[in-house]
Amino acid sequence: MKFFVDTADVNEIKELNELGLLDGVTTNPSLIMKAGRDITEVTKEICDLVDGPVSAEVTATDFDGMMREAEVLSKIADNVCIKVPLTFDGLKACKKITESGRQVNVTLCFSANQALLAAKAGATFISPFIGRLDDMAIDGMDLIAEIRTIYDNYGFGTEILAASIRTVNHVKQAALIGADVATVPPATLKALVKHPLTDKGLEAFLADWEKTGQKIG
Repeated sequence: MKFFVDTADVNEIKELNELGLLDGVTTNPSLIMKAGRDITEVTKEICDLVDGPVSAEVTATDFDGMMREAEVLSKIADNVCIKVPLTFDGLKACKKITESGRQVNVTLCFSANQALLAAKAGATFISPFIGRLDDMAIDGMDLIAEIRTIYDNYGFGTEILAASIRTVNHVKQAALIGADVATVPPATLKALVKHPLTDKGLEAFLADWEKTGQKIG
């Protein structure tokens, strides 16, 4: 499974990238607002840090507006992945942008039928929102499983990018089902390494080592 980090905070991206954990980055208008920086400036900085795709989202809702914004965003860096909403205009833009050779992330997916249409439109990534479905008492993982089955049935190359991930269990379940990518908030990505038995075992090893009176080197 690939790991993308879901943030526009350059410092957090830099820290995780130096650990070798990142395959890409996803941003959206809300994350840009939280970062408090110009979208072009911060996206360029992120693209310079990360080798993989960096999703930058259009804000227009009509086809012509999406295409104009996609052209602007595409000029920021070669690894910008244009993010469009799952609407008819978004799918139309997706097809046009992918035909130009640019990667496209179709976002705000909440049904398997939507994911099927995105794949038909040539999306590079489809972003089903797990957490927001869970908020409505709908199991978001069922959607991941449905999309996986449909894509495998027909050999679609669109990658399933599990989004709106809230917990480490979301990551594990998405990986078990076969999602290609998980885009994860920095805190959740860091939490994947934690386990109380690891901490307890390390504490015991260090206590025993101290009793030996030895040093390495």
